[in-house]
Amino acid sequence: MKRSLQGKYEVISRVGGETVKAFIPNPLPPDPPIQWGQNLRAKFDQALVSLGRLDVICDLLPDASLFLYAYVRKEAVLSSRIEGTQSSISDLMLYELDEEPGAPLDDVREVSNYVRALSYGLERLEELPLSLRLIKDIHAILLEKGRGSERTPVEFRRSQNWIGGTRPGNAAFVPPPPHSVVPCMGQLELFLHDQPLATPVLLKVALAHVQFETIHPFLDGNGRLGRLLISLLLFEKGILRKPMLYLSLYFKTHRDYYYELLNKVRFQGVWEEWLDFFAEAVIDTASGAVETAQRLLQLAQESEKKIKTLGRSASSALRIHRALLKQPITNSLAIQEATGLTPATVNKGLERLCNLKVVREITGQKRNRLFSYVEYLKILNEGT
Repeated sequence: MKRSLQGKYEVISRVGGETVKAFIPNPLPPDPPIQWGQNLRAKFDQALVSLGRLDVICDLLPDASLFLYAYVRKEAVLSSRIEGTQSSISDLMLYELDEEPGAPLDDVREVSNYVRALSYGLERLEELPLSLRLIKDIHAILLEKGRGSERTPVEFRRSQNWIGGTRPGNAAFVPPPPHSVVPCMGQLELFLHDQPLATPVLLKVALAHVQFETIHPFLDGNGRLGRLLISLLLFEKGILRKPMLYLSLYFKTHRDYYYELLNKVRFQGVWEEWLDFFAEAVIDTASGAVETAQRLLQLAQESEKKIKTLGRSASSALRIHRALLKQPITNSLAIQEATGLTPATVNKGLERLCNLKVVREITGQKRNRLFSYVEYLKILNEGT
């Protein structure tokens, strides 16, 4: 079975002998249907098992929200790095403390917007299904107060964009013309809601990601939003109870092949190769997330053992340690707010944790000091 172009071209300009064509994708699901060979079916089954293990890890963590706080920020950094930002996890955490980050402020704002956009999307999905309205609202937060904020967030684009090159005429890919964006996105919304027919969740997520990136409905932020939608869809459909699967590192590591596969789907209809890649990304990323969670849990338990040697002062020190699990770079004021402990108790507790080498003071100052849970951050920073 051989497919061909998964859409049609529309001429959008003829200037100086140069003809520019935009690509309008066919609606999902693919026609003819996906060919489920034995290897591809086995790969998708393995991906679902990996997601199940990742979901179970939430039950093993004493408080999954503590792990998620930092893990979501790692994804925000990685997804924004693909777009060229230089912010690190530490820069983001400093920014959230109203401290001066080491990276350009616009870069850090962009990463902070990603965290807020994801949080907003998850909150809304508790009440509403994923819709075009919600996608627009998430996009508005993604581009708020930073690069791209002037590029009509909340609205689908009304002008032509392109990917690669300096103009549509020499671009690597030209998405649909503006008048086709709303109809294309409307068809994608119907597909997400199982119209014209129901689609298994993981397959739906894989197909929808390509379709969204092909439509490129906004003037900016499409890549970040397309990656974010993977996690939101898996959460909405109940595959993951917590948003713990983030494919940005895998896409970043295999960036050239990722873009090659998107074009092979569009122009040759090679959906099966993309699905094999996507399933492998899920397996690799889910397994890595489970391992990371286990290592962070082990580190936390080892730190707790050290802290319990403090005797009577161990109780307050353990509360400070818990605050550090959520915010591995912090200051005494933030810990006071998180724990309800007095300034004197917090400062004494931090001093004891430094003596135990659980945390490290990183400014070298006597005032306005910052503390880092160094080993915890080291694990989180892997891959960034």
